[in-house]
Amino acid sequence: MRSSTLGYLENARGEYLMMHRVKKKADVNKDKWIGVGGHFEDGESPDECFRREVLEETGLTLASFRFRGVVTFLNDDGQGEYMYLFTASDWTGEPDMDCDEGDLEWVPKEKVPGLPVWEGDKIFLKLLAQDAPPFLLTLEYRNDRLVRAVLDGENLSV
Repeated sequence: MRSSTLGYLENARGEYLMMHRVKKKADVNKDKWIGVGGHFEDGESPDECFRREVLEETGLTLASFRFRGVVTFLNDDGQGEYMYLFTASDWTGEPDMDCDEGDLEWVPKEKVPGLPVWEGDKIFLKLLAQDAPPFLLTLEYRNDRLVRAVLDGENLSV
């Protein structure tokens, strides 16, 4: 299982800094809107990875952030992934909107689920909006379609 981080940076206007993944040709997230983050480097912890990825993708240095949960992705390519989910609203610097992985844009939080996002992302975005305590979420995809979701041991209808 691979490990990655994903985070949603929220500004004072109630917007998330979202990345529209349109710049890389071979990208599992091609044309989707996601938060910022990425895969662990050797020896990194989840918080170290998140800080590094935010800096690399946005130019922002996080002052603080909040752990929100672990999402386990299962899919038909045989490679699963543990994704550590964070939110942040405190950083230094101004975002560099020119990222080599996609176009960065501030999007009102309530509009994010209406963008082209993964179906499973809508589940954890709702949990973030509800300020849910840290959670364990398993999302299983077949042919890029969500077929199963389990939240803290309970099956959700998909």
